[in-house]
Amino acid sequence: MTNIDPAFLRGLTRPRLARSTPSRRDVLRLMGAAGAGVALSACGVKGQGGKGKVTQNDVQKYWSGKAKTGKLNWANWPGYMEDDHATIKAFEKATGIKVDYKEVIQEMGPWFGKIQAPLAAGQSIGFDLMVMTNGIQLEQARQLGYLAPLDQSRLKNFQANAGATFKNPSYDPGNAFTVPYESGITGIAYNTKYVKEEITSIAQLFDPKYKGRVGMMGDSQELGNFGMFLLGIDPEKSTPDDWQKAAAKLREQRDKGIVRKYYNQDYVDAVSKGDVWMTMAWSGDVYSMTSPDVKFAIPKEGGTIWTDNMCIPKTASAPVDAITLMDWLYVPENNAPLTEFVNYITPVPGVKQVIAAEAAKATGDDKKDLTRLSTSPLVFPSDADMQRLRHYRRLTQAEETQYQKIFEPIAKGS
Repeated sequence: MTNIDPAFLRGLTRPRLARSTPSRRDVLRLMGAAGAGVALSACGVKGQGGKGKVTQNDVQKYWSGKAKTGKLNWANWPGYMEDDHATIKAFEKATGIKVDYKEVIQEMGPWFGKIQAPLAAGQSIGFDLMVMTNGIQLEQARQLGYLAPLDQSRLKNFQANAGATFKNPSYDPGNAFTVPYESGITGIAYNTKYVKEEITSIAQLFDPKYKGRVGMMGDSQELGNFGMFLLGIDPEKSTPDDWQKAAAKLREQRDKGIVRKYYNQDYVDAVSKGDVWMTMAWSGDVYSMTSPDVKFAIPKEGGTIWTDNMCIPKTASAPVDAITLMDWLYVPENNAPLTEFVNYITPVPGVKQVIAAEAAKATGDDKKDLTRLSTSPLVFPSDADMQRLRHYRRLTQAEETQYQKIFEPIAKGS
């Protein structure tokens, strides 16, 4: 990455610790990927008969004879760990397991393309733990049998402390292969200097009175979800007929001139300056904004929740060490420092109380930052907000091709 504005690289969040690398969502914005994982439609990966389903026998067979090695290799996105690796150091001290942490994931498509051949051949990818976004590549990894089935008996902290929304997700029923690392929300940002009503509905993004002042996301899964939300369709349960209906509404919005632009990365400046008055937006973006005029809303029809998940490649040499780390992160006190740095939605609700207690003891800027974090609905959404959130539709390769043909032309003006 060259010739990138350093201010842009400061990211979607404002961690209390100085960040020297772009955040996980920064990378997606820079690459124009939007986190949906839609870059692998031409890779020719074939399914192997629904290996996404796992039985207890599969679990026992995989974990039988597996033992702690005292070390593990972890692949993650940039900016998803404190610069001083404080969380990793705490884990190492607590467990005696040494972690070799690498920020090697830039996009899901290229990452899957890199690991697919060795995993298909039953060979090591050099990592025991990796973080994958719910979307096309994670679904392919599940169906192709590339992920280790998780032994739930080794995930007692997850079972005790994970939020209800993060258990049994539609993209991984029963958390058979994954547990969440961090999440974020796609909702609506609006500038109160120009919008004098409260924004509560996706329908307001389609209101002709805001002609030329609305921003939408160019990513097909993000855009498609909002079209379906408008029609009362749950994207996770949607059909090709639903996609056509949603696309028709989105084309109508575009053809009436309501949409000023379809954004990948620059809607933050646009809504801050008033080039657009409201726009589809990620919660982390709005949390980071210094402008007090910009607010974030989860529409009453629903919003999208994307989740980055920890999972173990089936060829891992240290799966016991990896699952130990996965579960360790579900202790609220262990997860809190990570949340304070990343500022995304933690899957561990108890972290809120830990940070609030820290805020009560802190002074000065630390107290202000910690209080803001612990009380932010963008980092700790209410139960009511969480109930309105939906994931991306799980798409097979054939469905992904059809989905793209329906939604991709909208942002391209065709």
